[in-house]
Amino acid sequence: RAMVFWGHAPNSQTRGAEMKKAMEKLDLLVIVDPYPTASAIMHDRTDGVYLLPACTQFETYGSVTASNRSLQWRDKVIDPLFESLPDHTIMYKFAKKFGYDQEMFKNIEVNGDEPLIEDILRELNKGMWTIGYTGQSPERLKDHQQNWHTFNTTTLKAEGGPADGDFYGLPWPCWGTPEMRHPGTPVLYNTSKPVAEGGLTFRARFGVERDGVNLLAEGSWSKGSEIEDGYPEFTADMLKQLGWWDDLTEEEKVAAEGKNWKTDLSGGIQRVAIKHGCAPFGNAKARSVVWTFPDPVPIHREPLYTSRRDLVEKYPTYEDRKSHYRLPTRYSSIQANDFSKDYPLIHTSGRLVEYEGGGEETRSNPWLAELQQDMFVEINPADANDRGIKDGDMVWVNGPEGSRIKVKAMITRRVERGVVFTPFHFAGHMQGEDRRSKYPEGADPYVLGEAANTVLTYGYDSVTQMQETKCSLCQIEPA
Repeated sequence: RAMVFWGHAPNSQTRGAEMKKAMEKLDLLVIVDPYPTASAIMHDRTDGVYLLPACTQFETYGSVTASNRSLQWRDKVIDPLFESLPDHTIMYKFAKKFGYDQEMFKNIEVNGDEPLIEDILRELNKGMWTIGYTGQSPERLKDHQQNWHTFNTTTLKAEGGPADGDFYGLPWPCWGTPEMRHPGTPVLYNTSKPVAEGGLTFRARFGVERDGVNLLAEGSWSKGSEIEDGYPEFTADMLKQLGWWDDLTEEEKVAAEGKNWKTDLSGGIQRVAIKHGCAPFGNAKARSVVWTFPDPVPIHREPLYTSRRDLVEKYPTYEDRKSHYRLPTRYSSIQANDFSKDYPLIHTSGRLVEYEGGGEETRSNPWLAELQQDMFVEINPADANDRGIKDGDMVWVNGPEGSRIKVKAMITRRVERGVVFTPFHFAGHMQGEDRRSKYPEGADPYVLGEAANTVLTYGYDSVTQMQETKCSLCQIEPA
C-alpha cells in the first residue's frame, strides 16, 4: 500500500484528520516536491517516508500552460540546487527502475537521465487532439518567447515578425499540426472571426438530435464558413459527402480513412475543415439541458451539513449511491442527521492574496510570510460576543465529525452573523499540536498554522467528485 504525493498539498483536501489516519496505514509514502509539504509532517509515521526533492521552475525549463489556455516557454535560470532534480528526470528514473522506460520514452530523446523536454511537448501535442493542444510546438513557443515585443498587449496578437498573426501562447484549441500555423483561439465560441483566425463555434459533442430536438446550431456559424448552418463533427465520410476529400494529400487520405477529426493524427481532416471555414468539432447549440447530469437543469440542494433544517425537506440532497458506477458516496444518510444544534455556525473556507495552494512555498517566503503570520477564523462580532471571544483570542473551531483546530479569532463584519470563514493555506499544526519539529532541519516554513481542512467535512459533487469546501458546520469556543 503506497501513496505518492507529487506537487500536491494534502492540507488543501477536506477530512484532514481521516487523511492522517490513512497515511499511517500505508506501507510506503513518497513526497516529490521542492518543499516537504504537509505530507511529511501531518502523520505520526516513523519510517517508510521518502522525500524526493524536485526542482523549482527556476531550475528547469520547458512549457507551462496558464488558465487562459495559453502556453509559454521558460528557460532555466540556475542549475538545480543540492540533489534536486527536474520532475521529468524523476519520472524517467522511476520508469527506468520499474523497467518500462523503453516503452514510456521510446519517442523521446534521453540525455543521461534527463528526457528532452521538447520531445515531451511534441508527444503531448500528438495525444491531445480532442482539445486542440496540438499546434503549439516547442519551436513556435520559443518564437513567441523571443519576440514578445511584437505582440499587441491588448489583443495579444503578433503584429509582424516571425509570429505574425499568432495570438500569444497559441491558446488551445490551436488546431492541427504546427505546420498548419493556426494562430490559437483567444476567446472560445467567437463566431465573428473565421476559425482559421481564432474564431470558434460550440462543439457538436452529443450527436445531432435528442428526443426529436435538433442539437445543431440554427442560423449561426463562424465567419467565412462554407456551411451556413449547424453541422456535426467532421469525419472522413463527411469530407467525401461534401466533396472535400480530394483537398487531402495522398498521405493524409491514407491516414484519415475511416477516422474523424480527433483520431486522424495526420491533422488532414482538421486542416480541410478549417480551409472551408468550419470548426473540426462541428457547430452545435450550447447545451443548457444536461441530460447526462443528475440534475439536467441546476436546482438547489441543501448541503449535507446544514443549519437550515427547515429547507432539507424542500431541497433534499441525493440518495446515497455509487458515483462513476463504482465509488460508494454518501448523501442523504449524512443529511438525515441534525448537527445544527451542537454546531450552529456555517463554516466556509477560501483563499488569501498572499498565499497559494497549501502554502508551503509561499509561507516559506519571508516577504509573503510577513503579511499574514497567523492562521485565523473570521467571526461576526455578534457571534463573538455570544461566546465571550475578543479579537486576537485563541479559539477552538470544532467540526461535526469530531476534529478541531486552534486558531486566532478575527472579529469582522466581513462575515454575516452565523457564518465563519477560514483560509486553507496553513499547515504545521494538527488539532492544537505544533509539529515544527517534524520538518527536516532547515525546511520548515516561517509560518505554521492549523489546516482549515482538518475540520471541514465529508461531501462530494455528484458529477465531478469535487470536495465540499464551501459549506460545513462548526462551533467555536475560547481556547
